[in-house]
Amino acid sequence: MLNYTLRRLLLLLPMLLGVSIVVFLVMHFIPGDPAQLAAGPDATAEDVAQIRQNYGLDQPLATQYLIYVKKIVSGDFGESFQTFTPVLEGISRTLPATIELTAAGMLLAVIIGVPLGIIAALRPRGVLDSSLTTFAVLGISVPGFFLGLILMSIFSASLGWLPPTGRGGWQHLILPAVTLGLPYVATFSRLARSTMMDVLQEDYIRTAYAKGVPSYKVVLKHALSNAAIPLVTVFGMDFGRLLGGAVIVETVFAWPGMGRFLIDAIMARDIYVVQGTVLVFAALVVIINLIVDLVYGILDPRITYN
Repeated sequence: MLNYTLRRLLLLLPMLLGVSIVVFLVMHFIPGDPAQLAAGPDATAEDVAQIRQNYGLDQPLATQYLIYVKKIVSGDFGESFQTFTPVLEGISRTLPATIELTAAGMLLAVIIGVPLGIIAALRPRGVLDSSLTTFAVLGISVPGFFLGLILMSIFSASLGWLPPTGRGGWQHLILPAVTLGLPYVATFSRLARSTMMDVLQEDYIRTAYAKGVPSYKVVLKHALSNAAIPLVTVFGMDFGRLLGGAVIVETVFAWPGMGRFLIDAIMARDIYVVQGTVLVFAALVVIINLIVDLVYGILDPRITYN
């Protein structure tokens, strides 16, 4: 397992290199002059030229990229054009908020969606099963920003139960976490239902019932452990989607996370901030997928990492 983990971590380097190239080219080819934006509307041509020289924007693209890669390797993500502070400082300030929000949304999806799916699998074609199907369609169809505005209107503006924006106590986390995780409750419930229904038809499940094993042990110990691998796979995939979805939710609820940090940087064409945050997002997705692959071996000892 150690050799497999090291190989996967080494593959992280070319992936990040490819991401950095794509983001670098996109940020340099979109309209607008980042030096002019950094200097402000009242800046003189000499001021803009000085900023362009200070940040190396007067160099050829290939030279600019090589300089950027050298800085990244040394742990320097550059400096923001807007705040003139290190990009790494901004990422370290906003990343914990994004991880907190994403983890809360995923936890909500798992602890609600999986039990609902198991119950629906035990009583197929019942009222709960039909309700889950309807809920799944609605959960996937409603856009995140629209759901957030509805929840904010009900629980903040009308009832006054929860704060509408910002990050503080646990009360501030509820609305954005529900907005982010609720659509994935539908995903996990439907997947848990389908996988559990397949597993419950296996011979070893019928054998366990025939031996007099209690139903809850058959479901939780035998069936759920074998149905967990597809759920873990979707967990890894959806965690990356939740990181991307957090960008919209953070903007709606003024959550001071890395997604909102990225949106502000894109609007201002703050090149180094955009490149740094996208690289961190990509690295997080790869690391989560690596953890998911390692969990497979824990759930099923037959899986090897040769």
